[in-house]
Amino acid sequence: MQRSERLAEIVEIVRDGRLHLARDIADALEVSVRTIYRDIDTLVASGVPIDGERGVGYMLREPVFLPPMALSFTELEALSLGMSIVQAAADTELQEAAKRVMDKVGQHASNRRQAPKSWGFGVYAFERAQEGFRHMPLIRRAIREGLKLKIDYCSLDERTSTRVIRPLQMEYWGRVWTCSAWCELRKDFRVFRIDKTAACEPTGERFQAEAGKTIEDYLKHVADQMDRDRTRS
Repeated sequence: MQRSERLAEIVEIVRDGRLHLARDIADALEVSVRTIYRDIDTLVASGVPIDGERGVGYMLREPVFLPPMALSFTELEALSLGMSIVQAAADTELQEAAKRVMDKVGQHASNRRQAPKSWGFGVYAFERAQEGFRHMPLIRRAIREGLKLKIDYCSLDERTSTRVIRPLQMEYWGRVWTCSAWCELRKDFRVFRIDKTAACEPTGERFQAEAGKTIEDYLKHVADQMDRDRTRS
């Protein structure tokens, strides 16, 4: 692989919003870690917005440029519905980003008659879901960068506890947002309602993907449990 191709491959790897260790990139491209360090230094010097440092990991900051694409009217409707849900049911940062996305779509639509103001959708979030919005930017960042979080949590039966978690994924259920995480207190996966989280702050520690503690492991655990439940029924 030529160096120019390798540089392009590195950008493709780190553009997914997650933190990538140099050794993992090196393994994927079959080169040394030292080569990856040199390549990333070259990319940063050329203006590619890569954040990170040696021993911690790397990720690509915004903006991420998409290739030119043509969208059908139905695809534009789907995009509009998704952005409407984000504007009604997510934190302020995501709400503003969703509005910018739709502004760009409206500005660049080849047929302006295909860009009606509302697209025929109205989305209204439940008030309870909005209580967790203040924690969502930090949780999103923690998922991207592998940050452990300390949370003060109130369970559905009103019991309070303080946990250290490895946040893995956020889920929106129409009424509330949840965060699936590895709980270091219970040594197992747990799902926390974000609106029931009284306080949330970084611990100052990072975590790396470990076998048995990843989002893939959690989803497999859920799928296996569903299979067992179907078998019993």
